[in-house]
Amino acid sequence: MRYFITFAYCGTDFHGSQTQPNGNTVQAEMEAAFATILRTPVALTFAGRTDAGVHAEKMVAHFEIERTIPENFTGRLNNLLPASIAVTGLQRVRDGAHARFDAIARTYRYRITTRKDPFLYITHTRVADGLDFEAMNRAAERLIGERDFSSFCRAHTDAKTTICRVTEARWVRENETEAYFEITANRFLRNMVRAVVGTLFEVGRGKMSEEEFEQVIAAHNRCRAGHSAPAEGLALVEIIYPTNIYL
Repeated sequence: MRYFITFAYCGTDFHGSQTQPNGNTVQAEMEAAFATILRTPVALTFAGRTDAGVHAEKMVAHFEIERTIPENFTGRLNNLLPASIAVTGLQRVRDGAHARFDAIARTYRYRITTRKDPFLYITHTRVADGLDFEAMNRAAERLIGERDFSSFCRAHTDAKTTICRVTEARWVRENETEAYFEITANRFLRNMVRAVVGTLFEVGRGKMSEEEFEQVIAAHNRCRAGHSAPAEGLALVEIIYPTNIYL
């Protein structure tokens, strides 16, 4: 039987979401909790990968199990998992359903603040006041569509293609000191959102025109884009699947 498990995590204390030889990861913590409860190793396949310090308000993983799920399984997982990881749902899916490849849309938010606030530093990146949000939104419109986003892709990845279909890209002002960038696409490349945001900062600071931003996209060259924005402001907030995969 195959299941999708939905969970959230604060990435501050993790060296990324997926298991790696050195450093604690979300996957390692999750699989250890599974093994403790089920008394057998269980491999989780995540819907995507987040880098060190990046958060997820909604991440999905699939797993296979031949036995019946124990009663109050999600509650027992939450009792074992650290405070920085919270399981929010469990659902049976059809055989062969894949958390990564069956996703039809993903949404990320990048949150910023212009004020020094010890309660925001984990989830927001502090920036200097004076960003031109209208210019950044005009530039962000140029991201929409099916395009080659290799200018915003980390080098030497295992991606088979750098083509993504972006359906939404916009800045939203929440108040005088806080805002977020929201982007939705069918798929994302490694480091893509942080590279996009870092380049949009250049537009917002008047160091790059909207036309030059378009040229960065067309160049297919990571060296033409801006620096990647810091990790702490980024969070995966939504993953959408076809309804017919659920049982």
